[in-house]
Amino acid sequence: LYTSPHILAFNERIRINGEAIDDGSLQRLMARLMPVARACGASYFEMATAIALARFSECRVDVEILEAGVGARLDATTAVVADMALITPVGLDHQAWLGDTLADIACEKAHATDGCSLALSAPQEPEADDILRQHCPHIRFASPYDGPLKLTGEHQRINAGLAWLACHSIGGQGLLPVDADAARRALASTELAGRMQRIDIGTARVWLDAAHNLHAIRALLPSLKTLADPFDAIVVWTREDRSLAGAPALLAPFAGSVLSNDDETHRLPATPWQCLRHLIAERPDGRFLLLGSFTTVASVLEQLDH
Repeated sequence: LYTSPHILAFNERIRINGEAIDDGSLQRLMARLMPVARACGASYFEMATAIALARFSECRVDVEILEAGVGARLDATTAVVADMALITPVGLDHQAWLGDTLADIACEKAHATDGCSLALSAPQEPEADDILRQHCPHIRFASPYDGPLKLTGEHQRINAGLAWLACHSIGGQGLLPVDADAARRALASTELAGRMQRIDIGTARVWLDAAHNLHAIRALLPSLKTLADPFDAIVVWTREDRSLAGAPALLAPFAGSVLSNDDETHRLPATPWQCLRHLIAERPDGRFLLLGSFTTVASVLEQLDH
C-alpha cells in the first residue's frame, strides 16, 4: 500500500501487509535512488513513489495499491500499468494544478482509468459524472455500503461501497480470489488515523479530522450530531496555503462556538495543540472537533506521544 501524506513518519506511506517500511530498508533505497532522482530533477513525490515501487518489487508483492498524489493525468503513480482504477468523490481541491471547476478536476482525475480493464467510481456530482463517463465508457459506479463499519461518518459508506465493488470486480474478473466474508470483516474493522479519529484528553473527548476543503467538511456534516449535540467548540485550523473561509458558517449549527485561525477576530493560540489545551482548561468535560489537514492532526498526535 502506497499512500500520502504521512502523519507522524514518512515510513507510513509504504506498507506491506500493514507494516510500514523499516528505517534500514528506507535508507538503503534512498541511497540507491537519490542520485538518479537528483540527476533527473525528480520531485519529492516522484522520489517517494520510486522508493515505494522499488520496495514492492524487491519484496515480490502480489498486489499493489497506489494512491495518486494530485490528480492523475500527470501524477507519478499513473506511470504504473494498473488493472483497476478507483475514483473517490471529486471535489474542488488543488485548483492551482487541476483547474478551477469540478469538470476541470474530473478531466484530470479521469486519466487514472487509462489502460485499466476495470474502472470504478464513487457516486459523483453531475459535472464530474458526465466527464468520467465520456472519458471511460466502461466505468462502473458504486453504491453506498450497507454493512457494518468501524469508520465514523456516513460519507465513509460511499468510500466503503467503492472498496466493496472493487473486491467483487477483482474476484469476478479472476484477477485474485476474493473471500466476501473476509472483505466484510475487513470493512467492519478498518480504522484510519486522522479521519474522525477520537482521542480522550483527561475527561474531554476530541475528534480529529484532516478535512482541508469545503467538499470534505460538507461530507462530515450529516454525522456530526451523532457525535455531540452540540460540540462545545469546533476548531478549523487552516494551512497558510489554503483557505476554509466558508467553513465556520457550515459548522455553526453543530457547536457552541466555531473558531478559525483564518479569522483575525479570534486570536487563537499559536498551535492547534495549544488551542485544544486552552479549550479543555475551560471545559474539562467538553466535546471538541478539530479540522484542518493531516499536518493539523499530526501536530496534536505528536504531543500525545510525548
